[in-house]
Amino acid sequence: MVRNRIINARGERGVAERDREDRRRNNAFKALKRNLKGAGSAVISYSGGLDSSFLAAIAGETIPGAVRCVILDSPLVPRRTIQEAKARAALLRIPCDVVPFPILDDPEFSRNPRNRCYICKKKGSALLLEKVREYGTGQAMDGLNASDLEEFRPGTRAADEAGILHPLADCGLGKQDIRSLAKEKGFLFWDQPSTPCLATRIAYGQELAVRDLQRIEAAEQSLGDRGFYRVRVRMHGSLARIEVPEEEIVSLARRAADIARMMRDLGFCYCTLDLEGLRSGSMDEE
Repeated sequence: MVRNRIINARGERGVAERDREDRRRNNAFKALKRNLKGAGSAVISYSGGLDSSFLAAIAGETIPGAVRCVILDSPLVPRRTIQEAKARAALLRIPCDVVPFPILDDPEFSRNPRNRCYICKKKGSALLLEKVREYGTGQAMDGLNASDLEEFRPGTRAADEAGILHPLADCGLGKQDIRSLAKEKGFLFWDQPSTPCLATRIAYGQELAVRDLQRIEAAEQSLGDRGFYRVRVRMHGSLARIEVPEEEIVSLARRAADIARMMRDLGFCYCTLDLEGLRSGSMDEE
């Protein structure tokens, strides 16, 4: 009986904690909608990822007809991602402009320093604000969430300096909150994997070149075609380091010969499998 009482007490605590978490998330969501109504109109820096898609969808519901999306198109973004982002904006019935963003023409950025995210975000924010002035209305905002604030993201400072708003982060909505809310709302993208820019796959100090970004994009797409949808191909010179979730490591290792051949065909001399699995910001561990 004592054991049963302990189990029941733990169960009740678990239910209470879930209730508190649900209330916190719902209050944050209400705050998001209040803030969007207060903004009146929005120009969203949009990538088609979970966060910016969720922000665009909720903004479209909250301030209909007063939302525009802007995709900054550069070699840092996979081509498939651009096409999917445009298609999703069309489904949401939100106007979406694709703006060329030749960031690799900047020699400081292409040298790939540790503050490359700051350089990129500073120039991207300036371009977004140009579009706001062109439209003649709208608060510039992005899909930064509260979980992002816990990571090394120098670009956040550049966005803050430019006055870009972060509605999701400001309301305390983290990545898992957004996933849960998107699922509750019936958004088909609720379980979409994160897709950071391709520059995050290349070791700091190694020059960012279009050919290498295209090679990484092709490798990740080929791995996705083989069923490994949550994957990163990190580039260290002529070596490719593949990250997949820990539970998929054995499955990928069983296909080592096929994958090694594919990677060599793409121009990588060496191919390794990271035994620590997929994780955000692994290049920052060096």
